[in-house]
Amino acid sequence: MASNGSINSAIPSGPLADKWTKHKNESKLINPANKRKFSIIVVGSGLAGGSAAATLSELGYQVKCFCYQDSPRRAHSIAAQGGINAAKNYQNDGDSVWRLFYDTIKGGDFRSREANVYRLAEVSANIIDQCVAQGVPFAREYGGLLDNRSFGGAQVSRTFYARGQTGQQLLIGCYQALEKEIAKGGVKMYPRTEMLDLVVVDGHAKGIIVRDMVTGEISRHAADCVILATGGYGNVFYLSTNAKGCNVMAAYRAHKRGAYFANPCYTQIHPTCIPVSGDYQSKLTLMSESLRNDGRIWVPKSPEDAAAIREGRKKASDIPDEDRDYYLERKYPSFGNLAPRDISSRSAKEACDEGRGVAPTGLGVFLDFRDAIDRLGKDTIEARYGNLFQMYEKIAGTDPYTSPMQIYPAVHYTMGGLWVDYNLMSNVPGLHVLGEANFSDHGANRLGASALMQGLADGYFVIPATLPNYLAGETPGSVSTEHDAFAEAEAAVRERVDKLMSIDGKRTVDSFHRELGLLVWDKCGMARNEEGLKEALEKIPAIREEFWENVRVPGDSGNLNAELEKAGRVADFLEFAELLCYDALEREESCGGHFREEYQFTEDDEAVKTGHTGPGEAKRRDDEFCYVAAWESTGAGNKPKLHKEDLDFENVKLSVRSYK
Repeated sequence: MASNGSINSAIPSGPLADKWTKHKNESKLINPANKRKFSIIVVGSGLAGGSAAATLSELGYQVKCFCYQDSPRRAHSIAAQGGINAAKNYQNDGDSVWRLFYDTIKGGDFRSREANVYRLAEVSANIIDQCVAQGVPFAREYGGLLDNRSFGGAQVSRTFYARGQTGQQLLIGCYQALEKEIAKGGVKMYPRTEMLDLVVVDGHAKGIIVRDMVTGEISRHAADCVILATGGYGNVFYLSTNAKGCNVMAAYRAHKRGAYFANPCYTQIHPTCIPVSGDYQSKLTLMSESLRNDGRIWVPKSPEDAAAIREGRKKASDIPDEDRDYYLERKYPSFGNLAPRDISSRSAKEACDEGRGVAPTGLGVFLDFRDAIDRLGKDTIEARYGNLFQMYEKIAGTDPYTSPMQIYPAVHYTMGGLWVDYNLMSNVPGLHVLGEANFSDHGANRLGASALMQGLADGYFVIPATLPNYLAGETPGSVSTEHDAFAEAEAAVRERVDKLMSIDGKRTVDSFHRELGLLVWDKCGMARNEEGLKEALEKIPAIREEFWENVRVPGDSGNLNAELEKAGRVADFLEFAELLCYDALEREESCGGHFREEYQFTEDDEAVKTGHTGPGEAKRRDDEFCYVAAWESTGAGNKPKLHKEDLDFENVKLSVRSYK
């Protein structure tokens, strides 16, 4: 699978449907008595990290779990709204493991590994049973069976949900499993603790350096392996749907210690977020994609009507149906308002670029429930989405039951992440990466409701089966914190903290973050081009240089200091942003969430003439770019080294991605 001989993806041989079973049968085992001898560090306690820590502890391993929140219940998984996919075919509408596999491969624009995606689809059904057993209150039909709804990129109903609080309910189930193991003594929890470096001993990941965010104490922790489950890097854009604490520090620290970072340019822009309202905002609010089941997206057909709405001279209800453009239904009749996120986001941008946006800034479209309320009744809509409608009204100040929501795309999820093999182990032996922190399952675009599926699949079912393949070859407890590698890593962390505290410049951390984020959003956001990416690569080093000369971090490092935490994260963003732009510049094609303006279909393309796609859609170049881009760090300010893992499609045919 490796195009340059340096990447071994460890994909098992044999038919696709048999690979996971074959791999488990051939994997190494550790007997229960010996499991107690091994210690495991898990960084992150969201759905991926929490489920992994709980499951590994229940198997007998000694687990240390670290999170920067004050409790695992505060992990950002709690913010997920709409649902979790699983191929159980409760609706009897034609779903299957194969169908979920194919939809995910196609949704990712044919840029993910077949073997990993099939395993995800295969495991998905078990996740629902696990969560029901934990007491997760999934929505149920009148007869008591679990209910399902649809999400983008699928023509079946496979999404299990708990109103608009699915992430919260799943996390509480996971949290209960974790707390049970904490009470038993199998997991030692370290809340309000941030990982600042990975410790690599003789090429293997054997520990971490952390800072207690309350006392400021810096300490060493050794283990037989390290698992990172620390989420994505969306906050590099400054404005995103992520909580402000979400950051790329743990993954980026590992990258600087040798772990390859794969496909960072694959960033997801979610189509249904509350539009930006002013410069004072530090984050954006997601409105669940599930709303697109019953809400219809539209803008006025004429820029004049849109201008009248923006200026308050007209309301949405003043625009008759014949003057409305339900553009997703027009462009993608087979999928309509449930077209995938990347396509829906670009369509919204296109409408607003034409002057037909309805928000005061011009960057907003309508999500309208008028027809659904007329058809189903207000009570039904309230039962499905009531908490989401309430949240929207509190933030936007309008009632979605009587006026359409205004939405616009925003940075949400990141498909890129640390490179991992089939065992979820990075190229650094002993360093395993789960959930959004790895790159493995979503290709260039994640379908809605698949993030929760992947996080729980990795934690509950995959890593417990694959981790022994590494641990069986290790001597438990062979490395302690007295090793020179720990002293070196701790010294580097202390030096960095001291440097940040000593600059005493004139600018706030947030001012640098905002400047960087707006630059990256403008040049490497919903659309990218060669000129803009090169401009960003020229400007980012200058921002970074000024940061290290002119940032001001008040207070001291010996106690609680939120500005110091932010400064460390923004310092990493100032390096990571370059990696992001290098990857986007190198990938001279459009696919999924990576849209290079130079590579889009035109009226002259055969696929457009034959009706398989339309002008302006993303144009892949499979002959040159059907690979995973895995980047090796060469030091701050230097262009990273590219490694390629070729993607082989043996079971699905590479084709123009069409939702028409």
